[in-house]
Amino acid sequence: MHKFIFVLLAAALVTGCKQSLTYPVTGNIEKLDTSLDSILTAGALPEIIADSLDWSEGPLWIESTKTLLFSDVPQNTIYQWNEQEGKRIYLKPSGYTDTVKRGGETGSNGLTLDQKGRLILCQCGNRQLASMNAPLDHPKADFTSVASAYLGKKFNSPNDVIVNSAGEYFFTDPPYGLEKNMDDPKKEIPYQGVYKVKKDGTVILLTDTITRPNGILLLPGEKKLLIANSDPGKPNWYVFDINGDSIRNGRIFYSCTGYDPKLKGLPDGMKADKAGNIYATGPGGLWIFNSKGVLAGKIRLPEATSNCALSADEKILYITNDMYVLRLRLKK
Repeated sequence: MHKFIFVLLAAALVTGCKQSLTYPVTGNIEKLDTSLDSILTAGALPEIIADSLDWSEGPLWIESTKTLLFSDVPQNTIYQWNEQEGKRIYLKPSGYTDTVKRGGETGSNGLTLDQKGRLILCQCGNRQLASMNAPLDHPKADFTSVASAYLGKKFNSPNDVIVNSAGEYFFTDPPYGLEKNMDDPKKEIPYQGVYKVKKDGTVILLTDTITRPNGILLLPGEKKLLIANSDPGKPNWYVFDINGDSIRNGRIFYSCTGYDPKLKGLPDGMKADKAGNIYATGPGGLWIFNSKGVLAGKIRLPEATSNCALSADEKILYITNDMYVLRLRLKK
């Protein structure tokens, strides 16, 4: 029987003048297929590397500075973390820049880099996909809209974004950043869309059939698109074939239907490594699918997971986990 483990380790071990930090660990590993042995480091558990957050999201590893960026959506803030300095504010405001006070989830959510190395943000409060007009090592709250509307109607609240090798953006647009969600009078689009932005700025609606599109992922080879649906009534991951500027042949990649409702979380953010293994946040923690689409195992966590990010060498997986950010060592 699996039980959640929470072991508080020593705060720091000091050797000479250098401080080597250790971190609390949480959760446990549920192995469902032998292929998990080739993905996870034996005995590794997620470490809590940052805490005291409201709702962590959108982790992004910056290799040039060995730094992790992540959003705190309610705080309208992006934080950064590295081994030397720990957690500190990176950018505020991150997703809502108007002077009119409002409620709801206003901050940035999903983060990525474009082909020029610029920070791209899903801005819930500003209801747009935007780029930061500043270098990564000198951030400032100065943004240019990449896309803010479809056919003249403002987006709901862009949530997660990816960039393909041609420099085009794919993003999801659920209602979570609106103050009253689906019932918000400022909601202009009647559905929750998944969109593509071409290099010339043209916005294309890929699908309006998913009730709560959230995490989005291009599988290696960029021929298939995976979309997470964070609807408790349809808790599925969907996969589509990419056909130029459209997607087709939508089908369920994996369904969580019938999951234990006491488990926190729903299908949300995802990443894939170069081998095709998929790391997908879902009910009860992080779900790991091998390159053949087989559910290899789960990282069972007591708090809801929202997204994840791989280090450049794919040896570390970072997980945003409600008020925490976690680090898990992979077997590479």
